[in-house]
Amino acid sequence: MSILRPVGSLIPVSSVPNLRDAGGYPAGAGATVRRGVLYRSTDLGAVTDTDAVALDDLGITTVFDLRTVAEREVRPDRIPTGAKEVSLDVLADRDPSAAPAMMLKLLEDPKLAEEALGGSEASEHLLSSYREFVSLPSAVAAYRSLYTDLARGADAPALIHCTTGKDRTGWGVAALLLLLGVDEETVFTEYLLTNEHLLPALAPVFDRFRDAGGNPDILLPILGVRREYLATAIDEMSTTFGDIESYFTRGLGLEAEDVNALRERLLSRD
Repeated sequence: MSILRPVGSLIPVSSVPNLRDAGGYPAGAGATVRRGVLYRSTDLGAVTDTDAVALDDLGITTVFDLRTVAEREVRPDRIPTGAKEVSLDVLADRDPSAAPAMMLKLLEDPKLAEEALGGSEASEHLLSSYREFVSLPSAVAAYRSLYTDLARGADAPALIHCTTGKDRTGWGVAALLLLLGVDEETVFTEYLLTNEHLLPALAPVFDRFRDAGGNPDILLPILGVRREYLATAIDEMSTTFGDIESYFTRGLGLEAEDVNALRERLLSRD
């Protein structure tokens, strides 16, 4: 059962950092994004017995996993009791060196991280990834399936996640909120909450990286989020399709009925 918390606040499940409700935001014309229907988080690969109970209490019935096959093999999810898992590999068509897909390797190997992320390359990796969230064929297929499932009756509440719950998940949630009518600035605010909710939980990761001889500062671009990342995806979407509605219909191929169903399921006008 969902507990009413301040909009955008962290749900305190320590082994699943960056867990929060994507609802509660005003969507115009007196509507609000429903709460307790759609959650977002990091992967569920380290869920403890105690936290498994906390996740069960949210009533999650569908988990959408946006990670690569390799990521899922390294850290398989421990999904809530009775939930089904839907694997949607956003980056299947991308080079395995894509920053989001190789996150775990970079964290374990300071030398590799320095080579891949030194200078401004980290930001460039992420900017390229965000453009591809809009245009990469595997991303188009993954997000189409995600939104179609949500529209056509995937049991709610649902959870969307990737590895750190900020990039592939960040675009997936941001695009949906824009479609629902949440204003762009509020969408940016929701997206940037990851810096408040995730980075403190990753302090041990930074410490281990430092102890292994790495400079933890080079991890900030890939473990946190920046406004420019999401802005790049929005610009790619606007340039290619014109507006968010066209992105869902022409870009992802959703039927008009599916778009209407998403709004019906995820908006409240009470």
